[in-house]
Amino acid sequence: MGKVYGYVRVSSVEQNEDRQILAMEKEVAAGNIFMDKQSGKDFHRADYEKMVSKMQKGDLLYIMSIDRLGRNYTEIQNQWRMLTKEIGIDICVLDMPLLDTRNGKDLMGTFIADLVLQILSFAAENERENIRKRQKQGIAAAKKRGVRFGRPEVPVPDNFGEITKKWESGQISFNNAVQECNMSQATFYRRLREYRTGRKT
Repeated sequence: MGKVYGYVRVSSVEQNEDRQILAMEKEVAAGNIFMDKQSGKDFHRADYEKMVSKMQKGDLLYIMSIDRLGRNYTEIQNQWRMLTKEIGIDICVLDMPLLDTRNGKDLMGTFIADLVLQILSFAAENERENIRKRQKQGIAAAKKRGVRFGRPEVPVPDNFGEITKKWESGQISFNNAVQECNMSQATFYRRLREYRTGRKT
């Protein structure tokens, strides 16, 4: 029998992975559990790619649920096909016993597993799209209420014109001008453009 691996994914560093880790530790040695803390929209993930590079024919991969593998319908199916057909590993989805490629190797078993995979991967992507829609709706509603997003605007000091004149005439350095305005370099340049445009009009 080949090596046994476990893959854990949470969407952000704030999310808790303990439930997945505890489930994996029952099946997989600690050194063979790989974890990423990032979105499941694609498969460009450091630990996932490291794990796949180690896998060989006959190995076994445990995942908690299909959406922990990913959330992109097409990509999930492509990765599943690559892992099971090209590399030749088995995959066991712990919360969906029908998705265990060690069972039902005959035509009917393969058909059922493929059908379940298609349904679940579609559901995972559909949920991702719904989350995105809810986020957009929430942001739109918040904006209507007057909520502002992003960093707060840095106020322009009353003596901004004097500071820029000193900088332009060489009396102070650019860094000193930025510090006196309490701005980042990008904000200083933007404010300077606005200031010059305002003077012209």
